[in-house]
Amino acid sequence: MQEITDEIYEQDRYLLFIYTPFCGTCSLARSMLDKIEAVHQQDIFYEMNASLNPEFMQEYKVESVPCLLIKEDGRVKDKIYAFKSIANIYSYLMEYKPELFATS
Repeated sequence: MQEITDEIYEQDRYLLFIYTPFCGTCSLARSMLDKIEAVHQQDIFYEMNASLNPEFMQEYKVESVPCLLIKEDGRVKDKIYAFKSIANIYSYLMEYKPELFATS
């Protein structure tokens, strides 16, 4: 997972994991996302420390952490707060990142 940059903010499409460093639930959510990236052997998610970005949190009305913010077509399509399981996250990936599942 790589830290989001200003260039990425400007893109029309990304999956952003929002966390705080001392949040236990965030650590569990991160481990799920790390496992997904390991399976696909690529960076899929960007990350952002909510504590360092209060303006972003307010602008996008992020209610709590962990949060997986899904931006598509230049707008926020979804905010996932309940990660539940890897399978649950995959259900969102199938909808918002179907290219991960394309067969050659």
